[in-house]
Amino acid sequence: MAIQKIGVIGAGQMGNGIAQVFAQAACHVVMIDVSADALKKGIETIGKSAAKLVEKGKLQPHQMAQTMALVMPSSDYGLLRDRDLIIEAATENLDLKRKIFAQIDAVAGDNSILASNTSSISITTLAAGTKRPRKFIGMHFMNPVPLMQLVEIIRGLDTDDETYNAIMETAKRLGKTAVACNDSPGFVSNRILLPMINEAVFALMEGVADVESIDNIMKLGMNHPIGPLALADLIGLDTCLSIMEVLHRDLGDSKYRPCPLLRKYVAAGHLGRKSGRGFHKYA
Repeated sequence: MAIQKIGVIGAGQMGNGIAQVFAQAACHVVMIDVSADALKKGIETIGKSAAKLVEKGKLQPHQMAQTMALVMPSSDYGLLRDRDLIIEAATENLDLKRKIFAQIDAVAGDNSILASNTSSISITTLAAGTKRPRKFIGMHFMNPVPLMQLVEIIRGLDTDDETYNAIMETAKRLGKTAVACNDSPGFVSNRILLPMINEAVFALMEGVADVESIDNIMKLGMNHPIGPLALADLIGLDTCLSIMEVLHRDLGDSKYRPCPLLRKYVAAGHLGRKSGRGFHKYA
């Protein structure tokens, strides 16, 4: 199955990145969001990201122009009717994702593949809310999407071989490394990563060290490119909390209990880079 026409739901941090990499691979992308401001910001972010790739010699100016031309921002779900692949990249909330997939399912063509960029929620559960569980799959891109190599591919219980093979091949066309894993809470990436971040927040809350020390110890001692608290800010503290809640609820183990300090920061609206303040402060 040749996948050339793409729909992306969500123009935020992940959505615009996904739209960008597909457009760079010469696919036509409709990027859907209910917010006109989010769509405007999403297009601006794609432009800035592509411009940086041009500066680094990783993208030619004509390729940047082509990329921008291939992304169509819109709030009209009807434009998804002819899409080969539709990827949901909304907030990590099960009820919201179910609502979005119901809207997609109502307009998408019979042969359209539906995918979720969820970082923790069950693909089988999401697929069961649609009319096409055999053509439903998880495509978990890493952040920032244009720079990170990995795409975690997750089959639901009913995902068929044709869908799986088509998505594996599509990820490779994007220049990504596609790695398969089973449908389990947090998959592999966040089942390992988020407890580490959560433990870093516990270390901060318990006064083991301050923010800078915790991040520097992990960067310099473990050769991580970014400290766990700075990474939490990049991901979004609300997203980190949502993932930890999924792990705690679905795996039923107290070791996944979200740190109270993480809950406090989210309640205060200190969500990381997107709000200008998390464990670090941003301009």
